[in-house]
Amino acid sequence: MRTQRTPAFVPVPDNSLRDQASLDIVYPVGDPIFIHVHLENGERIYNAIEPNLTNEEHGFMEQVLNLILNYASDYPPPDSEEILIKNLDEIYSKIITVGSANRIKTITATVRQDFREKLLYNIKKEVIGLGAIEPVIRDSNIEDISCIGANDIFIVHKIFGSIRTKLSFGDNDRLSLYSKRLSERVGRPVSDKVPIVDATLPDGSRLSIIYSTDVSARGPSFTIRKFSDVPISIVQLVRYNTLSAEEAAYLWLALEYGQSIFVCGETASGKTTVVNAMIPFIRPESKIFSAEDTPEIRAPQDAWQQLVTRERGAEESRVTLYDLLKTALRSRPNYIIVGEIRGAEGSMAFQAMQTGHPVISTFHAASVRKMIQRFTGTPINIPVTFMDNLNIALIQQAVYVNGRFLRRTTSINEIEGYFEELGGVSTKQVFQWDPSTDQHVFRGLNNSYILEKRIAATAGMTDPKSIYDELFKRARIIEWMVKTNVMSYYKVFELVKSFYVKGEASIPLYG
Repeated sequence: MRTQRTPAFVPVPDNSLRDQASLDIVYPVGDPIFIHVHLENGERIYNAIEPNLTNEEHGFMEQVLNLILNYASDYPPPDSEEILIKNLDEIYSKIITVGSANRIKTITATVRQDFREKLLYNIKKEVIGLGAIEPVIRDSNIEDISCIGANDIFIVHKIFGSIRTKLSFGDNDRLSLYSKRLSERVGRPVSDKVPIVDATLPDGSRLSIIYSTDVSARGPSFTIRKFSDVPISIVQLVRYNTLSAEEAAYLWLALEYGQSIFVCGETASGKTTVVNAMIPFIRPESKIFSAEDTPEIRAPQDAWQQLVTRERGAEESRVTLYDLLKTALRSRPNYIIVGEIRGAEGSMAFQAMQTGHPVISTFHAASVRKMIQRFTGTPINIPVTFMDNLNIALIQQAVYVNGRFLRRTTSINEIEGYFEELGGVSTKQVFQWDPSTDQHVFRGLNNSYILEKRIAATAGMTDPKSIYDELFKRARIIEWMVKTNVMSYYKVFELVKSFYVKGEASIPLYG
């Protein structure tokens, strides 16, 4: 006889759970939802514990939703989620009475007492939340959600990696209806004529829907790349060993002294995460402009202007990344941040760098050589002689170490310049990740072009080699933040800001 185990309750899951041999935990993501992660036939499984409906109860809820829609026309359009919740509660109280059985009447409904709150929770989940996937939306540990047909929902968990879930939409007809409703809520309705839609959810998460079964053979599907309102800090990335304290200190100096940095890598390698993490190193009084298709950049500086493209509407009303970068240049920013360079905006980014405006951006390329090839080829077509306007290329990759999915800064490279005698661009690798030891090696020690020739010279150092003392001092500050658990994105920014304003004496490590 198999013994039923009681899962361990974990208030906040952390990395110590990653390698547990007998994983069986429950953690909360907001009343009344709990998440159960456990092993099943050796495979990690993710399940939600919540007040679920049977198929019959789900059909009853659809009828109640129709009643609610009839009453909703009596209310003005809500301008906030709080008002929507208030209106929904009022309507629910008007149309629902308690009785011995669940019954739909003409304009009201009767429900059992024990079903009343369960029904209201599921209605709110459909109207205000995101339906069947509401548990994973609430779970801050989730990075990515993929639905391939009604019963195959997968997630990427920050601690446990890629996991199958036991969440379900029931059948593909219900998933089709869900896809339509979701697309209409974000203002990009799908249909058989327009089966593929890319959009942004209200919280900033990226949404991609494939609606039609003749396009998606296993049924309607969608992907959500979750957006976190508070970015991961550079100190957290050092703790995760995504990059080293010395690499973080190198970026700190580079951003303080206006160097242009491109973060390159493949899809889901953590490029935007690294960009957001390094932005607090920009001087706090700086004027920053960001330009994106999907608003993912977060800058803690007060003088931050966030610009977003507008792709919908008539041709003359569209606003592209190229348009936004032209506008940004007229405003004389201290830094320009481009969410991702794909095409014509690349030439505008290089024009910005040529005119003395440092640029930070992400770019799809797995190496420095491929980055240069893509920039100098179609459709961007940057003259190879212009490449030395870029100072630093950071390569970010998703890697597997001992069977674990990790993100690592595999190299940081300096662009020294174009040399005709070499027939190309000279680059130097100053940091390299060693996969055999999972360590970041400082190959540019006493041999860094950016540190010695550009930053030390700008800082007025008579001995260029003294820049390394400054780098190691800042690395020690970052290591101190790791040890003292100064992890929050905005706490890190405040400490860096204090360093700029008051000097190292403001840091408890030196105070």
